[in-house]
Formats: sequence, C-alpha cells, structure tokens
Amino acid sequence: MFALPVLAQDVDTPFFNLDYEITVDKSKLPLSAHVWGKDYIVQTDATVAKSGTKSVLIQKNADNAQFGCIATAIPAVYEGQTILLTGWMKLEGVTDGNVGLLLRIDGANDILEFENMDAQGINGTSDWAKYEIELPLPKDAQTIYVGALNGGSGKLWVDDLKISIDGKDISKATKKVVVELPAQKDKEFDGGSKINAITLTPQKTQDLKVLGLVWGYLKYYHPAIAAGNHNWDYELFRIVPKVLEAKNAAQRDAALLAWAKALGPFEKAPVVKSENVKLSPDLDWITTSGLSPELSTLLTDLKSATRTGSHYYIGLAESVQNPEFKNENPYKDMDFADAGYRLLGLYRYWNIIQYYFPNRHLIGEDWKGVLEEFIPKFVNVKTEKDYKLAALELIGRINDTHANVYGDPTIEEIRGNRFAAEIVAFTEGKPVVTRFMSRDGASVLQKGDVITAINGTPVDKLVQERLKYNPASNQPTKMRNIARALLRSNNNTLTVDYTRNGKPFKATLPTYTKDEIDLKLLSQKKDTCFKMLSPKIAYMYPGTIKNEYIPQFFEDIKNTDGLVIDLRCYPSDFIVLAVGEMIAKGSTEFVKWSNPSITTPGEFSVIPYMELQGRNNYKGKVVVLVNEVTQSMAEYSALTFRAVGAKIVGSTTSGADGNISPFYLPGNVYTVISGIGVYYPDGGETQRVGIVPDIEVKPTVKGITDGRDEVLEKAVEFINKK
Repeated sequence: MFALPVLAQDVDTPFFNLDYEITVDKSKLPLSAHVWGKDYIVQTDATVAKSGTKSVLIQKNADNAQFGCIATAIPAVYEGQTILLTGWMKLEGVTDGNVGLLLRIDGANDILEFENMDAQGINGTSDWAKYEIELPLPKDAQTIYVGALNGGSGKLWVDDLKISIDGKDISKATKKVVVELPAQKDKEFDGGSKINAITLTPQKTQDLKVLGLVWGYLKYYHPAIAAGNHNWDYELFRIVPKVLEAKNAAQRDAALLAWAKALGPFEKAPVVKSENVKLSPDLDWITTSGLSPELSTLLTDLKSATRTGSHYYIGLAESVQNPEFKNENPYKDMDFADAGYRLLGLYRYWNIIQYYFPNRHLIGEDWKGVLEEFIPKFVNVKTEKDYKLAALELIGRINDTHANVYGDPTIEEIRGNRFAAEIVAFTEGKPVVTRFMSRDGASVLQKGDVITAINGTPVDKLVQERLKYNPASNQPTKMRNIARALLRSNNNTLTVDYTRNGKPFKATLPTYTKDEIDLKLLSQKKDTCFKMLSPKIAYMYPGTIKNEYIPQFFEDIKNTDGLVIDLRCYPSDFIVLAVGEMIAKGSTEFVKWSNPSITTPGEFSVIPYMELQGRNNYKGKVVVLVNEVTQSMAEYSALTFRAVGAKIVGSTTSGADGNISPFYLPGNVYTVISGIGVYYPDGGETQRVGIVPDIEVKPTVKGITDGRDEVLEKAVEFINKK
C-alpha cells in the first residue's frame, strides 16, 4: 500500500478546501494540501472541473515513478463510529496501475486504518464518477488524511471531496472532549534523559537487568500506569540514577520498592483461572532472582491487582484481537549519545516480547538471558548506526520472520542503497542467479551462475557476518533475506567471482538506484492469476488475484483433473474462504489461534477452532506450491487448503503467520511482531516450523540453468498420476 508521511496538522476548522478552489499564492498546489510521491505532476487544473473552476490533476511524469498523491491532514477531533469519504474522479488512459481515493487514519505513533481503493482495480478512461470509502473511526485517532492517488500511467482528476462522520457532514459532527492525562503532561525529559553515560560492572549489569524486569512488569501490571497516571518512559529516567548509585543489591531493591510504592495502593481481586491457556506469564523471576522479601512480596501481590480491559500502553484490535501498542513515543529526534534513551529502547522491546509476543515459548533460548546479554550492547554504543544494529540484532533473536527494521535510512544504507540487476537465491546451499530485474542491455551473468565472492570476500564469510542482522523464523528464510541483499551496494559497481558449469569467472556488475531499476520484479509477480497448464490442469497465481474472479474461474475449470495453486508469493486478496469453500468437501476445522490478555499480561489463550463450510464444487486434485517466500497470509492459505484436502508440494515456508502488531523504538525505529499464535486444528505449531510440505521438492542449480520449474513439474506429475 502507499503510505503518507506524518504531515503537520495545519487546519483546525471545518473548512478544508476539499474542492481545491483555493491555491497557495501563485502556485498550483491547493491550500492545506500536501503532495506525496515522486515524479508525478500534482497540481490544480483550471481546464477540468466537476464543479467550481478547478480540480486536481495527478499525472505520471517519469517511467520509474511509483505513485503520486494529493492529501489533506485533518485533526481527528470528532466523536463517531465511522467516517465516510466521497469524491469525484475522472480518468484518462490510466494503465499499469490503479487510481483511487485515499483515506488514512493515524494514531499517536502508527496507522490505525487505511484504504486507497487499489483492490478495486480502477483504471482506464472514464468520465466523472462518484466514489466513496468508509472506515471505522478509532477512538484513539489523532489525524485523518484524505485525498486521492494515481499509481499508474495516464491522468487522474479529482474534485469535490466530502467527509461525513456517522452520517453527518464533518462541519456538523460532534467534537471530542479531550482530557489530557498526567502521562501526557509530563515533559521533563523531552530534551533528553540526562543520563549521558553508564559505567558497567558485572553487578551494575545485573542491577540493570533487574530494573528492566521490574520496569516492564509494573508497566503492564500496575493499574496506575494502565490509567495513564505516569509517563513510564520518563519514570525510567528518574529511577535509573538511583539504581546506578546503589552500592549493593539491598540498596537497589530498596530504591525499587520505594519507587513502586509511590505509584499508590491498588485493589486486589480474586484470581480467576483462564480457560484454554496456551502460554502463561513468565513471572517466576519475582521469587527466584534474589529480590528482597519486601520487593518480592509487593510484586507478587500485584499479580492479583484489579485490572480492566483498558490500558494506556496496550489495547487489542477489534477483530482478530492482536495487540495494539499505544502511546509508544518514537522519539524521532533522539540523541543517540543519550544512554537513557538507548536503555529505554532495549527495555521497551524486551518487555513487549515478554508480555505480548504469542510465540515467546518458541524463541529457543532464555529470554531473560537475552536481556542481560544486550544491556552492554545498548549501553556501550555511541552512534546511530551501532544503536540500530543492536536493535536489529535483538529483533533477530525472537526468530520471527515478520520482525525486522522497516524503512530506516540508516539500516538501508548499511544494506546498500544501490542494486545490481541480478537476483539470486540460495539453491543447494549456494547463491545462484535465478532472474533479472528489468534493465537496458543484457547481464554478463546467466541463470544458474553461482556467486562465490563479492568484492573479494567469500560469500560464506558474508553470510556468517550477516546472519544475526537478518531476522527470520527459520534458516531457509534467513538465507532468503540474505540473498535479497547480497548484491546491494553503495558503490556504482560490484565485482563478483562466479562459476558457470564448474568453471570460475570474474565480472564487474553495474548497480542502480531504486529509481533506476524495477524493484517490483523482486516479488516475482506474474502477469496473470489464472491459466491452463494443459487441457486438464489449471493454474492459479494468488499474487495478482481478486476474490471476485474466483467463482467464474472454478466454473471454467470444473471438469479438469487438477488445480495448482502457486503460493510462492503473497496473495493480493484474502482468498482463504473464497477458494477454501470451493475445494472443501464439507464442514472442516482448519485453524486455531491464540489471543493475548490485558488483564493478565503475558497470557495467551486459544479461541475455539474455525470451520470452513465446503461447497464440494471442485472434484479434481488440488496441489499447493510453497517455499521460503510463502509467508503470513500465504501460509494461512496453505494451512487452510491442506485442511480441506490439498497436497502441499515444495519446501518449508517462512514460519510467520498471524496478524502483525507494529510499534516504534526510540530513534524512530519501526518494527512489527506476529501478534497472534496460529496453529493447526490439532494445536500443532506453525510459527518457526512453517507449513511443512507433503512432498518436498527444492530447485536445483541444473534446473535453474535449464530454465525449469521443478516444483511445478512435481505438482503436475502428482496430478497426472492415476
């Protein structure tokens, strides 16, 4: 999807210039509007209008441009359940992409709701027509963005946008009564934590480990923090100096006890045992870490404090109930020399995993030991680069393919801002050229060439250096991620050693910026979502599919012997039910998942299994193709199709299923985690394990050299076998 930057809220009255009649001085940009995207013309047009004298024209202006967008930022100060955006669009020759209205709703630190109509496939040529988007209006919304975008070639005109909330025009909508909580009023450390350096000894490292445990436990368990009575980031900066001044564990615990007591008394409630618990809170450290009896008793009593489903720092998504992290300030202007903020980055991430990661039990090591290990790594670094590499390494330790650092300029520069045109994948343990991104002129390399060294460094050494900075659930997916960045650089050329048919060669490869090369080819998307492999075998590619196509497709193939569903991609639509109902023979249990708890942080409970009601429409064999690219929704689809009788062919998938939960670390580090646990109907794990194929087939170097798809060949062989 297209994401807008967080723009200033420069309008605070019901007039938002959404008819685009008023421009800024002599420019052609509408008053109060902002432009996002690159190499698109975005300006008012006085020759075309739905009403009044002007509309906004959005037109591609360079071959490699991705999208152009006009947007207006509106403060989300309105009460209501739903928001409706209507507007008029006129199209001329829109190809190679779609257009749409845009409605995005942001909270304090992340995107809460988003729609750009891309799934509707609006393109071509058409006269003025009215379109609309309706979304829920979250209670914690802070900014509403409205506008339109063009993601293709050709011209888009947009005019006369209107907003209504719960059926009322925004000018008549009821405004919120905003109450500022004590946590929001605390500004003492806006300019820095005042903790510029920390000298570590073994005892101080242990003290900071205990502080990290207690700080996170109080954050999620204490009712006063849940109520927003304390800025818990800033409370950390207040307690750190006292912990550092402590001469022994007894003084440390006394400081922590006084700090916790200052939060005030809390009411206790009877402990109610939860049902269907998959993962229990890890709180044994309260009694096994050698804490003073007084501190241990207070923390133990806090387990039974009265907690509601409302919390200043955590909520649950309305539908799937994955965690929503709230009021986690990204501190985008952080001074990376500030030791307090670096320590906050470690504590924030570690405790989010401790209490709200559904796969904590699958990390593969003692998570508390990881906290102690990383204290020196966060405390002793001084630069932005080293801090963000420490964060990336920490993220990698949870073994979740969803988890990474996304869109960070520092990390992208480390990986390389320029790309060779050659795409490689690890095959038979070697990085093999598999295809090419679109460029003028042919590459000196060929499919099947094996890269052995880059700029004189053996590939095996590069892999070992990069493993800890490439988060993933399992080894095949780590290698997938390493391969994607192997031929990235900040230089104009790369020197590679390679072999072809066993003979060594050397070549210099040019590199290109994102604007100079077609990065979309990295996703391997095909031109069509349906085709016939033979008169009796059909093929479905979900990477470019729409649910509306599926009924007709199954009608067309009802007399075929078999169907291949190629899930070596990310589905462009949620096809689980639409396809699953067509191939299921009856009512079938196909998945279980677990949800977190706000009242018992760290606990995840399994909801009852979900059933699929089959129509028994398709009688042929169904084969699903998977590999390490098969991730998240693609894995969920494969899991479902296997449950209703499909055979899985290929290799282990990425092992990261379930809705994601995003958040920021200090320094504007954006990351996500898998937010719910996803299991087979019998309770078997999918995280890290992935969808294990019924028939394992992996590409070979020879197969790539010969231009064969050996996984697809095996699927066809299975269908043809009588």
